[in-house]
Amino acid sequence: MKLSSRVLSMILPAVACVFTAGPVLAQSPTAGEKPNVVFILCDDLGYGDLGCYGQKKLKTPNIDSLAAEGMLFTDHYSGSTVCAPSRSVLMTGQHTGHTPVRGNGARGRYPDGSSPRALPADTYTVPKMFKAAGYQTGMFGKWGLGSVGDSGNALKQGFDSFYGYYSQSHAHTFYPKFLWDNDTKVEYDGNTYSHDVLWNKGMEFIRKNGRAKKPFFCYYSITVPHASMSAPEALHAKWRKVYPEFEEVVGRYGGMGMGKDAKVTNPIAGFAAMIENVDNQVGELLAELKALGIDKNTLVIFTSDNGAHHEGGHKPEFWDSNGPLRGLKRSLTDGGIRTPMLMRWPAAIEAGRRTAHISAFWDFLPTFADMAGQKIPGKAEVDGISMLPVITGMTANQKKHKVLYWAFNEGGAKQAIRFGKWKLIRYRSNADGKHKVVLYDLEKDIGENKDLSGELPEIVSECVKLMDAEHRESPYYPIENTAARKRKPSGKKGK
Repeated sequence: MKLSSRVLSMILPAVACVFTAGPVLAQSPTAGEKPNVVFILCDDLGYGDLGCYGQKKLKTPNIDSLAAEGMLFTDHYSGSTVCAPSRSVLMTGQHTGHTPVRGNGARGRYPDGSSPRALPADTYTVPKMFKAAGYQTGMFGKWGLGSVGDSGNALKQGFDSFYGYYSQSHAHTFYPKFLWDNDTKVEYDGNTYSHDVLWNKGMEFIRKNGRAKKPFFCYYSITVPHASMSAPEALHAKWRKVYPEFEEVVGRYGGMGMGKDAKVTNPIAGFAAMIENVDNQVGELLAELKALGIDKNTLVIFTSDNGAHHEGGHKPEFWDSNGPLRGLKRSLTDGGIRTPMLMRWPAAIEAGRRTAHISAFWDFLPTFADMAGQKIPGKAEVDGISMLPVITGMTANQKKHKVLYWAFNEGGAKQAIRFGKWKLIRYRSNADGKHKVVLYDLEKDIGENKDLSGELPEIVSECVKLMDAEHRESPYYPIENTAARKRKPSGKKGK
């Protein structure tokens, strides 16, 4: 198996020339080897929760090493501001104006009776692409895009193996009564910390394929630091001693509290313990990749599905989880959708790089296809742009988005667009059928505090046109697509 000619043309010249971003790479991928990919997706990790993004109260040395030995993205965006649609965007390469699953909840059923919360059977996904390229594919953690008996089953969407939670509400507990091993329900006692089980299952997958020298895609869709704020007992106890003033018992979160996390003592300590635990495991992962001799040609990605949350007793204000951003999960300000993103790939990424390249979840599928030498079918309608040029240092060859777009049907803010430095958010219509819009200059106002919509009507008009062009309405996730749509008078229901 060989790297695509595009990958080779961008990586191999680095051995003989100097990148504009810095010194020449020490090594390059060996011709005939495809890079392994380990994708770690945190659940509700904020932009400011990592040391390399400015976190002061917690240390994350192993996660930070991904930035020190690889690259850090300052302007990377998730697929959505909540879990399921963000994962749908990641898997399909389509933003929320096009991707099948656009919210955690949906209206009605597809004509065949299946749920719109499940990926349709014919969906082109990241794991299907990797399988076509000869990769072994494994997923460990929270899926949220279907279940055992429907079209969204992870095994039907391209994964060779799956271990974890199919249901998002089930994943609210870290001490479950069961987990899924492919299509088999595995019973647990309600006192076993699931995150560690899932991490270890993923490590088994990596070891098996690393020793066999088979290229693999390992998708760690971990549940940390989503509520409930549960952590391994020893680490939780350690952090309770650090923050004894935050002792409080938080009840069940999301109706699924079971076993030990039916009551969480000191959620401040729980958050710190969860992050330390994941940081330790990232260190174990990097050591294992080196021990297997696959470290140089394995791309490790670390990011989050959306911004920080305010649930289960979590206090993002205490941790400054947003950093310089405003808003939380479920908002379309950058605090809800701009996320940390780190990449480490010693064979192709120069250490210590930092980029302001504007990217989003829908860019991953075309990036991976570029790496693996796979052509994306035209019917896939992918919205993303391959990031491989900027990743490998060939920034002059990197194409850029004209716009980034989000649609969200579950809150007050229904649409957002990033257009260069401009960010426009459009809210739902009021009783008169009018929409509130706000406009920010992110270069001067990263915290989105000064609304410029009244001063710059031409920019607003351009953004609205671009926004409308990006959206294809879904009856299952209605958002009142355009300002021109007339609303029924208050008190009268539409058909």
